[in-house]
Amino acid sequence: MVNKLRDALDDVAANPRFIETLARRGYRFIAPVEVVVEGPVAAPAAAAAHRSSLLTHPDDLPTASRTMVRVLFGLIQVMYLCFYLVSLAKLGSIWILALVLVTALVGIPTRLFLLAGLAFDSGKLHHNFRKLFPFLLPLDELWALAPFLAVHQLGIGLAFAATAALLFVPFSQRTLMLMVDRTSA
Repeated sequence: MVNKLRDALDDVAANPRFIETLARRGYRFIAPVEVVVEGPVAAPAAAAAHRSSLLTHPDDLPTASRTMVRVLFGLIQVMYLCFYLVSLAKLGSIWILALVLVTALVGIPTRLFLLAGLAFDSGKLHHNFRKLFPFLLPLDELWALAPFLAVHQLGIGLAFAATAALLFVPFSQRTLMLMVDRTSA
């Protein structure tokens, strides 16, 4: 087989240009190799094209301490639990009652599950969160409207500002879990 390759490459074993014989080990390709890209797309751009342009990719993230990532993720879960509990305590109208009850019945056990994963330092928490993310995203985006439940205390401007910030929180949770993946790797 190697002789056929040498013949095809016009190479000789005594003075190799492409294939070198390593005694008792095998063969090694010794010719210089250069990457040739055909067309307008460069190799890094082609790799980036396979990623979603909207969501963060783990390679785009800095390395952070595992403890810091876990603390920040835990604080987000506690924030959502507070939203659920305060909203349940201050229910007003009937149409909001049903929405808050249903979403809180899903959200409270989910947040407790994630907090338990943090407390027991579950190695699979980031994998579990990635599975839950498509379901949590709409729930969390809905709960980003929670400041409007307290619009009388906050004022309309602060409720809008808080909602705008809270719309980002689900994506920050995802980013933190990707940072755990990156730190673990």
